[in-house]
Amino acid sequence: MQHPGMEHPYTRYVALGDSFTEGVGDEEPGVPNGVRGWADRVAEELARTRPDFAYANLAIRGRLLQQIVDEQLEPALALEPDLITISAGGNDLIRPGGDPDELAARIDTVIGRLRATGADVVLFNGPDIAMTPVLRGIRAKVGIYNANLHGIAAKHGAIIADMWSARQLQEPRMWAPDRLHFSPYGHHAIAILVLDALGVQHELTPTQPEPLPTRSWQRMKLDDIAWAREHLAPWVVRRLRGQSSGDTIQPKRPTAGPVLPIEHVED
Repeated sequence: MQHPGMEHPYTRYVALGDSFTEGVGDEEPGVPNGVRGWADRVAEELARTRPDFAYANLAIRGRLLQQIVDEQLEPALALEPDLITISAGGNDLIRPGGDPDELAARIDTVIGRLRATGADVVLFNGPDIAMTPVLRGIRAKVGIYNANLHGIAAKHGAIIADMWSARQLQEPRMWAPDRLHFSPYGHHAIAILVLDALGVQHELTPTQPEPLPTRSWQRMKLDDIAWAREHLAPWVVRRLRGQSSGDTIQPKRPTAGPVLPIEHVED
């Protein structure tokens, strides 16, 4: 962990995870997989002061914890990063029977492997989803998982990016229309959270999105129906068919390479 005012020492950053880390909800047509996300934003800031900086993102939407371990752990270690972020287990918790204690026991082993390399490792606890209708039902499981993650971080000397305490993430504009992923505003806020957790000075400033306009109950009902048709129904169908939104997706940055500021990326 760095101290404010010091140049950060990181030269190679690898991100592991699912749709959260891939950047779903933060659409950007000119970048790989068409999504930017908080990890890209963190990498852009870290690269700004380090010409030798390289970044890889192995995350794929829809991945369960064991898939992340099986598909991403060894490739990540092979890249020899000095900074690793990992967010895993959210898709498991959404599923019936997802056990936060069992998931934590598995990720404990993973964090031990990652930390044994000497790299700094950033973990994410889950955000407080009390205000999110589609996720509210698993709030207790998220709370248990979060408590376990704090213990794992303390055990291995990892860093927690504390999303549960980030009240700004409860603003509706922080969430994408699918109500499952973060919007560009949310990804921007999470990038700040990560850089602050690392103690790295950066030039990102908090955004204050305009509040959503007040809606009548009739409008809210119509919006809920449209959301169920456009986002919920396809998700349910995929689950019933044993499919995932990431079945045809490849990692957007499988090798560690230089990072261009977003305004320099051409469509």
